[in-house]
Amino acid sequence: MRIAFISDLHANIHALTSVKRFLSENIVNQVIVVGDLVGYGASPGPVIDFVRREGWATGLGSSDMRVSMELGERAERKGVADQVLTWTRKMLTPEQNDYLRRLPPGGRIMTPVGRVRFFHGSPHNPEDRIDLMAQERDLEALADTLSARVIVVGGSHVPFVRVIGDTTFLDPGSVGLSLNHEPGADVAIVDCVGRRPKVSLHKVTYDFASSAFDIMAWNLPPVIADVIRTGKM
Repeated sequence: MRIAFISDLHANIHALTSVKRFLSENIVNQVIVVGDLVGYGASPGPVIDFVRREGWATGLGSSDMRVSMELGERAERKGVADQVLTWTRKMLTPEQNDYLRRLPPGGRIMTPVGRVRFFHGSPHNPEDRIDLMAQERDLEALADTLSARVIVVGGSHVPFVRVIGDTTFLDPGSVGLSLNHEPGADVAIVDCVGRRPKVSLHKVTYDFASSAFDIMAWNLPPVIADVIRTGKM
């Protein structure tokens, strides 16, 4: 059983299209989106429609929640993030907005190696952040609470894998706004076979110049185009 995990698509349709092509060449049994379909990028509607057509299991991300539920600005996020989220609300149809609003906070699946849990921030709040560099005892306690062999989170925009005891912790990185100092779209593939899951991290090339152009064409903050081109914040 092979599962592809992607996260933080951030309205980047060029990156998402290339990821689909990559997955057609690297056959998986299931694709799971760990939240944040929208935010930052210039194609929120097309990305939502793409994910809906594919029927991929999808969890609610923090940007998805702030757009669809109109929770208002947070003082610490005023600036680029809230500017784009405000613009995104105006770009979505009622049906697209309703799709985001109905997304579950995460999910679970059973695999040959045990239970897999996925959520964007924490099991009940997409805006929380689990520190995958935390003390081992803290992550072991989380794994015990969730009864999971694989725990997948999003939000950092940097691919990361850590194995503690019998549990694999994974952040697949970001499709639409990767921050690991290399432009491209991040994909994690988990092979759920044998004694423990095997994780492979992939960087998918795409036309990031076109994604950056779209940012500028819609008069969105130029810093987003810079991040897309460089993979650096």
